[in-house]
Amino acid sequence: MTVAPVLRPEFDAELRAGLAVVGGMFPPTITADLIDFMRVSYASPPMDDVLRDRGIACEEHVAPGHLGDPVEVSVLRPPGQDGPRPAVVYAHSGGLMFGDRFSGIDLVLDWVDRMGAVLVTVEYRLAPEFPDPYPREDMYAALEWTASHADALGIRPDRLVVAGASAGGGLAAGMALAARDRGGPPLVGQVLDYPMLDDRGITTSMHQFDGVGVWDRVSNQTGWRALLGDTCGTEAVSPYAAPSRAGDLRGLPPAFIDVGAAEVFRDEAIAYADALWRAGGDAELHVWSGAFHACDIFAPHTAVGQSMIKARNTWLETILAD
Repeated sequence: MTVAPVLRPEFDAELRAGLAVVGGMFPPTITADLIDFMRVSYASPPMDDVLRDRGIACEEHVAPGHLGDPVEVSVLRPPGQDGPRPAVVYAHSGGLMFGDRFSGIDLVLDWVDRMGAVLVTVEYRLAPEFPDPYPREDMYAALEWTASHADALGIRPDRLVVAGASAGGGLAAGMALAARDRGGPPLVGQVLDYPMLDDRGITTSMHQFDGVGVWDRVSNQTGWRALLGDTCGTEAVSPYAAPSRAGDLRGLPPAFIDVGAAEVFRDEAIAYADALWRAGGDAELHVWSGAFHACDIFAPHTAVGQSMIKARNTWLETILAD
């Protein structure tokens, strides 16, 4: 019996050339037995020299996370900060199971030294040791801490944005929902880079990418199972954990959403933007032809990667302006 080939978008030629290199650090399929490997492989390099070269000051704080437990927070300040500045509360990538508060942060340092924003990046706790609601509630607690310490941190409370990539994009969307529902800090924007939004895994794009690219269907299932356990895929899952489950997206801040055309999160990102529009909200959606998941992190030198970074920065600069 002949098995029909899976039809899926092709990877951009320039990006495809880099996939072999990426695969040594970030295999396409991540199962539970690879979590320890990924925590070493995806750990961020020392940042002191990078920050020093860019003139960015870094302050370390301990903020109360979920249940009041201590969570590390790094506050990155622009060079020569003069007066209160806009701020971004940032959630890192890593499938909810690995990564740290500096993972992938090279992409957003422009927000600090070129746009003059204060970046608050959070060491939220990771699954499976800390399942839902720990990661999302650590992030929300850090958002409230940032707003309540605005004066001490030199932050404008009227110019707060939440942002994140991949798993962090889902956490950022969850923060925006929780801030709306709980009467929390007012937000002027949310940056959702190729966000991880839906634990159900029911889209076409989720089934087009198995064993290819970065972060395939099985990897996604591994991450959600680590976070949610036996509730994964059931009606017990909170929309703050899986924002695609939210039934009402009214009253949310403007969103920037970008995603690759050649990755598992394509369809749920498009659906989330559409749901925001149908709720009367504002969303700018970019679907990048030939782009695999997080290609701007793994291949920022490519034409697609550069275009992604430029579009995101342009949107955020507008949002942060008076």
